[in-house]
Amino acid sequence: MTHKILVSDKLSEDGLAVFTNAGFEVDHLPEITQDEIKECIGEYSAWVIRSRSRATADIIENATKLQVIGRAGVGIDNVDTVAATQRGIIVMNTPGGNTTSTAEHTISMLLSLARKIPQAYISMTEGKWDKKSFMGVEVYGKTLGVMGLGRIGQEVVRRMKSFGMQVLGYDPFIPDDRMRQLGVESCTVDEICERADFITVHTPLSPETKDLINAARLSKMKKTVRIVNCARGGIINEDDLLVALKSGQIAGAALDVFMSEPIPADSDFRKLPNVVVTPHIAASTVEAQENVAIEVANQIVDVLKGGVVRNALNAVSVDPELLPVVGPWMDLADKMGAFLTQFRAGKAVKLTCRYSGPQLDISTSAITTAAVQGFVRPIAEGPVNFVNARQIVRDRGVEIIETHHSEVYQYENLCTVEVEYEDGSLAYISGTMFTSKHPRIVILNDKHIDAVPEGTLIVLENNDVPGIIGRVGTALGANNINIGQMTWGRTDEGTAMTVINVDGAVDDGIIEKLTELPDIKWVKLVRLS
Repeated sequence: MTHKILVSDKLSEDGLAVFTNAGFEVDHLPEITQDEIKECIGEYSAWVIRSRSRATADIIENATKLQVIGRAGVGIDNVDTVAATQRGIIVMNTPGGNTTSTAEHTISMLLSLARKIPQAYISMTEGKWDKKSFMGVEVYGKTLGVMGLGRIGQEVVRRMKSFGMQVLGYDPFIPDDRMRQLGVESCTVDEICERADFITVHTPLSPETKDLINAARLSKMKKTVRIVNCARGGIINEDDLLVALKSGQIAGAALDVFMSEPIPADSDFRKLPNVVVTPHIAASTVEAQENVAIEVANQIVDVLKGGVVRNALNAVSVDPELLPVVGPWMDLADKMGAFLTQFRAGKAVKLTCRYSGPQLDISTSAITTAAVQGFVRPIAEGPVNFVNARQIVRDRGVEIIETHHSEVYQYENLCTVEVEYEDGSLAYISGTMFTSKHPRIVILNDKHIDAVPEGTLIVLENNDVPGIIGRVGTALGANNINIGQMTWGRTDEGTAMTVINVDGAVDDGIIEKLTELPDIKWVKLVRLS
């Protein structure tokens, strides 16, 4: 059977040639409408999109032959992945295609900011020859702070060291040994804010990194500091940044991304003389677009020819006969990995998955990958999937170990995810399946519990004294937060741990209020899908 490929956005000729050379029929229709796609999608085995087309649930419902949706790019906001998964359609992207382009744009923004190149160019186009207004600064010998050392951050480091810059790095999940290999001095965010002459951010946007740079941290910076953001809008608080730029608290900023895009025509960021702005074009190079076109085409050809599945966001390589058993454990392991990342911060050096019991006396590679995926997803720069999760973790200097034990524990089948940190400390979480539809977290560090791994959880440790549960419940109720389930465990040392499943939104203010209650040692917020 000859496969037909629909390409509904602009794609390079080299990308299209990959399909034709593989013997596939290609319809390249970059102006096709959503309604037209809905009418014809049933003819195709694969569908290639970029940012214009949207793979919505109603279109996917008509995709009777579709095996794969390929996004020539990173973001998949325009793909209903849930609907695709329900139809057994693989969704894949090209996460590595824009690394170089984004790193180079970051450096271009940094140098433009240092030498006031855009402002000087505008002056020249106005017929002026105004040398004295555009005195710049050298980057040689200066200190660069890099917040986030994933693929892009590391590429920026390599290039800027050749400019003779000293580099400070912040990434709570990369060990110091890896930092030293990169030639980076490991620092906290606050240390970077106090010491750096230039700062660039390359973290994902998450609850932990939102407003990572805010008024308090801007106040700690040198008045000569210059800040670059080509990562995600929201990592830098834009209101606080504007105040600092207008007051002279910092020297300048270069921004490619914003909380809301496009920014208004009258935005102050467009007007300030110490700001360089671009319209989210860090990945917009001929090479990056060519790379993602060829990459997505090759990935789709491999899928349609029965080869390896790469960069799939929803595909799992598991024997179909084992999937009914393995699938629920994979989901549990994913959530346990995500739980640990949010529960315990630190630079991980080893992630170990331990299995025991007859259900787990099988190939557990997919379950381990699920745990790794859950662990790294909250901290990764881009999409994480079963293909790239292990590599992302290894790139961060984390060793992955999988072991099986024949010992009989309290639970017939038990999966444990343990993380060792650079300081030698450990954090571990164990889970079991009461039935295929009833997963439970049963051990958290040294405490036995019975927690449902879903939704929003509040985890707290307290002195084992009367009245704690009542005070916590009252505090949550006062903030209109309903308790769905509560479980607790205790030790002989006089401490107890409580895990609470709650309904509704929980913000940092509520966590602070709980922390301030008598006999509460600490409180953590964990969000699971």
